[in-house]
Amino acid sequence: MNTKSMVRFVVGPDGGAVPDVFCKLPGKGMWVSSKKSSLDRALRKNLFSVVSKKPVLISNNLSKQIEESILKKLLNLISLARKANQAIAGFEKVKGLLETDRAVLLIQASDGSPREKSRLRPPTGAGTLINCLKMQELGLAFGRESVIHAAIMRGGLHKEITLEALRLDGIREIQGHSSAQKERIAHERQ
Repeated sequence: MNTKSMVRFVVGPDGGAVPDVFCKLPGKGMWVSSKKSSLDRALRKNLFSVVSKKPVLISNNLSKQIEESILKKLLNLISLARKANQAIAGFEKVKGLLETDRAVLLIQASDGSPREKSRLRPPTGAGTLINCLKMQELGLAFGRESVIHAAIMRGGLHKEITLEALRLDGIREIQGHSSAQKERIAHERQ
């Protein structure tokens, strides 16, 4: 079982399910795929209680808590990469970096203009395009109001950024397609 793309839960002192995005909380972990459909199925079938063999309370906004926790972790990682000179933002800077083949990830805001986003191609390879963040969210990582284009260079953080982006993309899954799948379909149609 590959737990890297999953979300860990533990039973808190109050008997409620607590998302453990950082995998540091004590207690027996219960792992659920980071896809929204898997989480909904676990909640609907009361699988937390089945696995822990005792009643587990589920808050009404558990999905939102998970999304916010993963988002916070992803933005912190991007911010760390920026401080380590492994991340840049802005169309021209990103374009220049992509042309030199030093970029390993292209991050584009999901609510950015499709026309502008189509002007940049991600580095070759699978999983090199991240588009699960909104422009205001991406702006938080760079200390700006909004950012549409960003790139991550090779370094100690790019793999973890990719992993957290995949988890966030799965939680934000809408109508059976994640934003990465939608972007891939859009590029194939061009």
